[in-house]
Amino acid sequence: MGLVKYALAGNFKRFNNKLKVIAKEENRSLLSLQMHFLKCFRLLGCGYSDYLNYELYRRSDEELKEYISIKDQDTFYEIVSPSKYKDEFSIKPNFLKMFKKYINRDYFDGGSREDLEKFIKKHEAFMLKPTNGLGGHEVEKVYAKDVKDIDELYKKVTEGNYFLDECVKQNKEINKICDSSVNTIRVMTFGYKDYSEIIYAEMRFGNGTANVDNFHQGGMGVRVNLETGKLEGDALSKNLDRYSHHPKSGIKFDGFQIPKWDEISKTCLEAAKVSEHIHFVGWDVAVTDDGVTFIEGNRRAGWDLTQVLEDRGCKDMMRHCLDKLNEMEGTNYHL
Repeated sequence: MGLVKYALAGNFKRFNNKLKVIAKEENRSLLSLQMHFLKCFRLLGCGYSDYLNYELYRRSDEELKEYISIKDQDTFYEIVSPSKYKDEFSIKPNFLKMFKKYINRDYFDGGSREDLEKFIKKHEAFMLKPTNGLGGHEVEKVYAKDVKDIDELYKKVTEGNYFLDECVKQNKEINKICDSSVNTIRVMTFGYKDYSEIIYAEMRFGNGTANVDNFHQGGMGVRVNLETGKLEGDALSKNLDRYSHHPKSGIKFDGFQIPKWDEISKTCLEAAKVSEHIHFVGWDVAVTDDGVTFIEGNRRAGWDLTQVLEDRGCKDMMRHCLDKLNEMEGTNYHL
């Protein structure tokens, strides 16, 4: 998507109505906010949602420069996770095969009708997912008892670029917080040859009604302390709704200890060195009672939730990765 098309995608009327509310709250004119948005668009290439999510109307010029734009992401990922190797991660069955050591569940991504029938008989429920999807879109939980026409499902999977993924039964302590979705930890890593490190981690929770925990599908996220694996502070939604406790279970976020954090860290650090081509990955990790498993890996891990949780631009994290790469390769990459 082109920069201008990306930035101006969305509902201008809705955006303008929100600016009117902000203008009253900030004691500023609507025109000044509209002009400031255009300034941010020219400076960052930000869109309507970026402007609102990051509260850019409250930022100084120096602070604005530190926010990661779509242009920055395009530059960064072509260096650390080149698009010519994207199918390793973006085609989900490829990912499941490449990282099978870290994935302990069944899936169906092709084969005979009889294979599909065996899969359905083995699993009470499973997830129907697009083979190349982002943000939890088109992900659907299917119960085996509700499959009335196997031929129809077989056609959808084999001809419509979908696959079936066994449902993960998450850790009982995490399940207490939100049992309607698998609540995952997004762990961002940088890896190069024998070196790897965790750059950032955040935990996502469903809102109690959706089957997914994605930030863009009504979920919420909380910062994770990299040393302890404990949640820090409140959860925030894409609309900047703040939750000290989960809205469904009432369990407090701050201080919650993520089970098996040492195993999560070890697994992500090890997996970060598997691909020869993709050096920056956002791993979506689920915790079960038996261990940890990857749901997926993202070679273009989004920065929106990270920057919302940090309440600042996080370009320094990108620079850190490029500095490491420059140090090891003798290159001079920069943003």
